[in-house]
Amino acid sequence: MPIATPKQFAAMLDAAQQGGYAYPAINCSNLSTLNAALKGFADNKSDGIIQFSTGAGQFASGLNHKDATKGTIILAEAAHALAEQYDVLIGLNTDHCQPEKAEGFLDPLIEATAARRAKGENNLFQNHMLDASILPLDENMAISKTYLKKCAEHEIILEVEAGVVGGEEDGAAGSEDTPDEDLYTTPEDMVAVHEALAELGRFTFAATFGNVHGHYKPGAVKLKPEILKQGQAAVQERYGDDAEFDLVFHGGSGSLLSEIRETLDYGVVKMNVDTDTQYAFTRPVAAHMCENVEGVFKIDGEIGNKKVYDPRSYLKKGEEAMAARVGQACDDLLSVDKTIVKDV
Repeated sequence: MPIATPKQFAAMLDAAQQGGYAYPAINCSNLSTLNAALKGFADNKSDGIIQFSTGAGQFASGLNHKDATKGTIILAEAAHALAEQYDVLIGLNTDHCQPEKAEGFLDPLIEATAARRAKGENNLFQNHMLDASILPLDENMAISKTYLKKCAEHEIILEVEAGVVGGEEDGAAGSEDTPDEDLYTTPEDMVAVHEALAELGRFTFAATFGNVHGHYKPGAVKLKPEILKQGQAAVQERYGDDAEFDLVFHGGSGSLLSEIRETLDYGVVKMNVDTDTQYAFTRPVAAHMCENVEGVFKIDGEIGNKKVYDPRSYLKKGEEAMAARVGQACDDLLSVDKTIVKDV
């Protein structure tokens, strides 16, 4: 099945919202991680989201160039080709893009989708994230309005954020010393976001409720999912049930399963997964090196063992393990066996 069309991606979000589940959004940076994500979704009969950060784009473009836009387009085109082999729906998203990077990153990606549409082809991306959360809310909404209009013109959904996700990961806006009060989106903030954007096009909203980027032991991150409930209630009380947000959960590593599941009750339809899948990929690669050290290295003038230093020998193990971790994310978010591929 090719990458989801805009109509299909919208139907995915609607199905998750109505069905009380969410999609793992898996960060990928190369063909191995792309294939792992696709395998994980397909093996679990779950639709899903694959996303690329600016850092992933830089990496994919090659060490001599580090061109985030070119690398991201290459990854997206590869995803379109690879996804045709699977019978699930996949949406493509770009992750955190700060305001100062938007003109050089989001604009050319939107133009790439426009060029595809002009030829009668599917959107390159179904979803882009503009992370202006580092700005005061009024400035955040001003630039978000600009990009939502640009995206809506091409049936692209914009993801916005108000409140800062703590920690740091691949250029995300937060920092380790982000003040606690900035980690929580208020009901007033959520009402303001709705009022600023609702009439311009469809968007998803990464409201913050104590989430922190990075890796933590279970229970170490102090989430307050009730903030999402309170914010949704404030918006719906003023603007009706149809004003319910499609919410996005960032910084989920270290969250309790009970907290993850609770957010589904409050409108979360997408949860970003990066740190955990990175570790899942790397762990068996490291084990391979340790277990085959005499073959991987040419020690004391020996010739090593080509079968174990061939990159495919260990990348396959990483891909398999990452696919399994994607499956766990599908189970955590209750998306297993819920593909809508035959319904749209």
